[in-house]
Amino acid sequence: MTARFPVARLRRLRRTPAMRRLVAETRLDPAALILPMFVKEGIAEPHPIPSMPGVVQHTLDTLRKAAQEAVEAGVGGLMLFGIPAHKDGRGSAADDPDGIVQRALRELSADLGDATVLMADLCLDEYTDHGHCGVLTPSGEVDNDQTLERYAAIAIAQAEAGVHVVGPSGMMDGQVGAIRSALDAAGHQQVAIMAYSAKYASAYYGPFRDAAECAPQFGDRSAYQQDPANAAESLREVMLDLAEGADMVMVKPAGPYLDIVRRVRDAVDVPVAAYQVSGEYAMIEAAAAQGWLDRDRVVLESLTGIHRAGADQILTYYATEAACSLRSLRSRG
Repeated sequence: MTARFPVARLRRLRRTPAMRRLVAETRLDPAALILPMFVKEGIAEPHPIPSMPGVVQHTLDTLRKAAQEAVEAGVGGLMLFGIPAHKDGRGSAADDPDGIVQRALRELSADLGDATVLMADLCLDEYTDHGHCGVLTPSGEVDNDQTLERYAAIAIAQAEAGVHVVGPSGMMDGQVGAIRSALDAAGHQQVAIMAYSAKYASAYYGPFRDAAECAPQFGDRSAYQQDPANAAESLREVMLDLAEGADMVMVKPAGPYLDIVRRVRDAVDVPVAAYQVSGEYAMIEAAAAQGWLDRDRVVLESLTGIHRAGADQILTYYATEAACSLRSLRSRG
């Protein structure tokens, strides 16, 4: 007599929305979402970004309104990117006490206090007339050590304006150590560093460069951002940043580099962030506009996948919308 075994009935745990929620292994929380925001000096109305439908360059007033909406939706943090009215070779506006990001930080700090985490991108590409992430040598290469001096000054300016977390994104060697030393020496030991540790020289950044008006005027950034072909190198970058004083680390972009997110998450015991970048956003929007996919479902699915891969925090232009959707789903549950 042939022995018979019960058939595995995995579908029993998938039958209803309530059952699926009960056994879900990954739970995306609005508080884990960070909203990148662009604020531009010298404009009277928000400027739409054609390559990123629904995203704008804010005025200070519209930035404050959008920030409040994000916080009310439950978004955990805001990451500011500034576009100054005037640019020069050293990015002078980046550490100007009256620069656009410093002004924005002071206003948001007054409005929101500690109700959210105020973050600021710490780089020079938005502020330089050549579009690179640092100070140039006479031959046109980025001077690593001179750039570190600029980053240190920017960190202090942002700290004095009320930032909670600085996000060095330039991929200069030693940037975290230079920033940590400068912050500590200036009495800003409480300011945290979210290091863009594994930032790849990606083609997915195109729409961002429209939004931040920071496309390089010559060459590209492959000499200082990571090669997309490399994986082990990302762990070396992460470990160096942690040794220099980083409090959190980031992988950028997110979607095409989920293997890197998982490697980093398995290797460290600090918060790991991932940035769903402009190109990822633009592709979803373009496909949805053609009716080729269910936009709302894809938004949450893409963010869930990033979280499932190991990201504790996710920077995404969908942060406010996704937070509202998650809260609505839970209220119905």
